[in-house]
Amino acid sequence: MIVVLSLLLYGSYAIAAEKTGFIDIRAIMVKSSAGKKASADISKLYEKNRAMIQGKETELKKLKDELEKQRAVLKEDAMKEKEAAYQKKFRDYQLVVKDANEELQARDQELSKKLIPSIIKLVNTIGEREKYTVILDVGTPTIVFHAKENDLTNKVIEEFDKTYKP
Repeated sequence: MIVVLSLLLYGSYAIAAEKTGFIDIRAIMVKSSAGKKASADISKLYEKNRAMIQGKETELKKLKDELEKQRAVLKEDAMKEKEAAYQKKFRDYQLVVKDANEELQARDQELSKKLIPSIIKLVNTIGEREKYTVILDVGTPTIVFHAKENDLTNKVIEEFDKTYKP
């Protein structure tokens, strides 16, 4: 009986000793100083690309309007030639948009590859120092619920800003 009772008490003590923390790596990347700087760089690139794309869109619209106006006047061969030129410009436009999107995605992935290992290292340090059993990323789709009082995201951001030197 004493053995069973001691096992039950020890088991409940072990459960009570469990300590779980939660972080949001994406929020850390966006809200930290290094993440804000990288986001600003990405935003500048986005604005530059957006201006270029809008210029191309304006050019395409002008060509299409011109094509529609001349449709009744031009001969069939001339019309086909103009339509082919428009289609070529449209394909060029699509390539520019695709390249711009890929460049933004590449920059975002580059940022992730640069920051995530440092964030994980810091989370491990905090976990060991504060005796957490497990720290989970709430950004992953498998987390259904987490207690907000155990969310360490802001603590990680503060320490990350103090320790991370790009």
